[in-house]
Amino acid sequence: MKRELDILCVGEVLIDFIGHQKEVRIDKTRDYHRYLGGSPTNVAMNLARLGMKVKLAATIGDDGLGVYIKDKLTENGVQTDLIATDPENPTSVIFVSKTTGTPDFIPYRYADTKISETQVSDALLAQTTIFHTTAFALSKKPARTTILAKAKKAYEAGCTLSIDLNYSPRIYPNREKAIKTFREYCSYNPLVKISEDDMERLFGEKRSHEDIFDFFHNDFGVELVCLTLGSEGVKLSRKRKNHPPEMIVEPAARVEQILDATGAGDAFWSGFLFAYIREYDIKKCLKVALSLAAIKLQHVGRLPQNVDILTQLLDFK
Repeated sequence: MKRELDILCVGEVLIDFIGHQKEVRIDKTRDYHRYLGGSPTNVAMNLARLGMKVKLAATIGDDGLGVYIKDKLTENGVQTDLIATDPENPTSVIFVSKTTGTPDFIPYRYADTKISETQVSDALLAQTTIFHTTAFALSKKPARTTILAKAKKAYEAGCTLSIDLNYSPRIYPNREKAIKTFREYCSYNPLVKISEDDMERLFGEKRSHEDIFDFFHNDFGVELVCLTLGSEGVKLSRKRKNHPPEMIVEPAARVEQILDATGAGDAFWSGFLFAYIREYDIKKCLKVALSLAAIKLQHVGRLPQNVDILTQLLDFK
């Protein structure tokens, strides 16, 4: 039976201040433009714009940036009844360099970490198809405690879990504790999205793709792992019980001019989850994901309002 809510995103909502000057680090950036950000927020917004029923569980400050966030979420069709307002901590912000590669960033984290268990009811989880979060969101308490507790409840309620393991030691300095946290979340067999940069930061070294997949399949017990490779596309490994291991490799969609890479990974995973919820086969899920990432790379900030995203997204060979 189809559940009422397509996806529940739990984690950070914040403001990205993205630099105007291209391909320079933050110390050389002179001015910034404000965008709604946070990986779970981006995924929630993208999926809402694709017609999915979406809720975001997150916390903002009692300030002008918090008001801006709620207005933008509502404007884009994300249900905001699970957004809490913290009267003591300001809305979190991140300063980000504009780049076609991996951006430089400085986080100022306050309200985004204050997610409580009362924000997400067990009854809601029973009506949710996908429960999604990020490594960023799991990096600080009380959000970490809340997300792990609700992930267990979601799994028991029959939800499919999802995680973007967007690990950074700047966000989660203790790698051993980070891996322990990720291991607990991955015990619920989520769909896992990782990048080569994420894994180099997590392991403190470059590892082969085979080693990375073996780690998640054998050490964490995860069935499906999606490794994004930037301009080289994506590699997905699936290892199910009573099935032979499956590897799918897809090239990146062609982009004439990359304007901004910030949020491209979120766009990719949004496309994947959108297709997964629609019960497309895995190869088509990857093609949809790569198409949405390509659209994002051609725009600064979030996906543009003035294009028919759904039509562009499904117009591929």
